[in-house]
Amino acid sequence: MARYSAFSLLTNALTGNRRWERVWRSPAPKPAYDVIIVGGGGHGLSTAYYLAKNHGITNVAVLEKGWLGSGNIGRNTTIVRSNYLLPANTQFYEHSLKLWEGLSRDLNYNVMFSQRGVLNLAHSPGQMDTYARRGNAMRLAGFDAELLDRQQVAKMVPGLDMSRNTRFPVEGGLLQPRAGTARHDAVAWGYAYGADRQGVDLIENCEVTGFLRENGAITGVETTRGTIRAGKVGVAVAGSTSVVLQKAGLRDLPIESHVLQAFVSEALKPLIDTVVTFGAGHLYMSQSDKGGLVFGGDIDGYNSYAQRGNLPVVKHVMAAAVTMLPNLKRLRLLRSWGGIMDMSMDGSPIICKAPIPGLYVNAGWCYGGFKATPASGWCFAHTIAKDAPHALNAAFTLERFCQGRVIDERGAGPRPELH
Repeated sequence: MARYSAFSLLTNALTGNRRWERVWRSPAPKPAYDVIIVGGGGHGLSTAYYLAKNHGITNVAVLEKGWLGSGNIGRNTTIVRSNYLLPANTQFYEHSLKLWEGLSRDLNYNVMFSQRGVLNLAHSPGQMDTYARRGNAMRLAGFDAELLDRQQVAKMVPGLDMSRNTRFPVEGGLLQPRAGTARHDAVAWGYAYGADRQGVDLIENCEVTGFLRENGAITGVETTRGTIRAGKVGVAVAGSTSVVLQKAGLRDLPIESHVLQAFVSEALKPLIDTVVTFGAGHLYMSQSDKGGLVFGGDIDGYNSYAQRGNLPVVKHVMAAAVTMLPNLKRLRLLRSWGGIMDMSMDGSPIICKAPIPGLYVNAGWCYGGFKATPASGWCFAHTIAKDAPHALNAAFTLERFCQGRVIDERGAGPRPELH
């Protein structure tokens, strides 16, 4: 597979762009692999990439029931940040942010990571105190954070409704300057390109229909393209985790599947040069390179495996957007989509060995899956290769839910729909 460079760009431009190679191969599945990763989304592809890059395990297959990147990696609002409070989360997401900062060079593929900052708006003195606590915790841990007053917020985002007469007046905000956005599709394609260059087989249209077991251990999978054996099987399928793991005999997992909608407006001239979140509701918004506003809000509260949501959430998100930026009232919505979220009982992920030998689980990402893509793959690859967790994901076990060691960032309790 050719490496991208200024020279290859110039050469192909002079030859009518007719000599570009495919970004990744389309191989037929082999009878056996050292490792199989079920799920060809961001986390599955990044796991395969880091298995090859960090651990030298290249006899790997990524099995995707549709096309690569057809799940949540291509259906999200592309926000990257590490402004968490609890130690297990802060260290994990900061490692992810550091990987994001060098990802395009590492993959030799432009993932369009833009460190434009993430600004969380505060609408009461109590919320400002909460943000001050979070910002201080971040700075004590060595991460960047700035607490902004009303004047600084108004200068940074001129279109905000800064009136004192509004229902939720802006009091200030917490800014993480190193945070930002990336292009979701390019992240999937970049990891696919990087994994393929190292010999990983990326197999599309290959749905897992069952698991092979010998002496109680997982030894492979049954698929729509035949039986494939493997020494180890990792599952990273987001909101479909319960369905897939039921086929392996794992039931009653501490996760629920919910739909999270995302929206894109018609293209505008530059309006927002950062990521803004509305503190009086659930809304987050940025502007893409094509000019459209990309935004999202709450999940649909009911359990679903559909990749589309319902109108009440749409109405809630639009109302919050207009409350925050009144000049959006006449803006037209261009398109929307939904992703199936794997909402865990404490709002934090699960990256660990399963109770069944030979099986490994990557799930429970709630809203945090996209920003965690590099670190998730890094830690999941380590867990699979070493048969033991990395220090960064040691706390993200299935056992924590029955041992009372929950990592509840939001303090919402065992209510997946509230995380």
